[in-house]
Amino acid sequence: MLTPENLYDRVQECVAHIRKTTSLEPSYGIILGTGLGGLAQEMDIEHEFPYSDLPSFPESTVESHQGRLLLGQLAGKPVVAMQGRFHYYEGYSPLQITYPVRVMKTLGASTLVVSNASGGLNPLFSKGDLMVLVDHINFQGVNPLIGKNEDRFGPRFPDMSEPYSNEVIAAAEKVALEQKIPIRKGVYLGLQGPNLETRAEYRMLRTLGADCVGMSTVPEVLVARHMGMRTFATTVVTDMCLPDALEEASIEEIIATASEAEPRLTRLLTELVRGLG
Repeated sequence: MLTPENLYDRVQECVAHIRKTTSLEPSYGIILGTGLGGLAQEMDIEHEFPYSDLPSFPESTVESHQGRLLLGQLAGKPVVAMQGRFHYYEGYSPLQITYPVRVMKTLGASTLVVSNASGGLNPLFSKGDLMVLVDHINFQGVNPLIGKNEDRFGPRFPDMSEPYSNEVIAAAEKVALEQKIPIRKGVYLGLQGPNLETRAEYRMLRTLGADCVGMSTVPEVLVARHMGMRTFATTVVTDMCLPDALEEASIEEIIATASEAEPRLTRLLTELVRGLG
């Protein structure tokens, strides 16, 4: 069982296990969310590890999350990618959810790139839009940094004045313009899930300043910033959550919308990685 006291040693054990197979040192860590695992097809995969083979890794239980850690090259840059992530609603602790980020950073990744699917709260958005996160609101009721701080990973009180790198956001806007990919920018609000929200809850979340709502990303970004990683995140708006025009949504429709947007997201992230220093 992962605890704040044994976290450092467990991460080192996992990295040592991976190092038995490969010496590749990734510059980028990538997390591929719901319906968005296709970026792996753009990678020159050198090694892949089922989560079940990695010490202390949870196993992904969500539909469309394949559950593999991939190491290789993307756009000529060394990367490590999670093809499938973990969520609080699956019953995992915040430490387990964010454990792979610790592993990716320890392997060498200095930049974390995250993708997810979310519900749109901003009435100016549309289903299928890509939104770049400029900030977030943590309404998950948990924090992966609670407990004994491991100083070898990061400070007790990490600063969150720039949770998402302004430098990388600017680079993504440039890529989107060059590639003719429309993007939005906005605030992501993280909830526990797994249920979708009520009309009254959507109205409240929009009043609080959120543009999109989802069930992931915030814990991973908190840990990445704790470890000094540069972070970037983008979401696919898979359904519109407008309280006065709310329609029933299903996981099948959400995955289908994410899959339709995947080619645009893949192109955006590939070209972003290619151009970043």
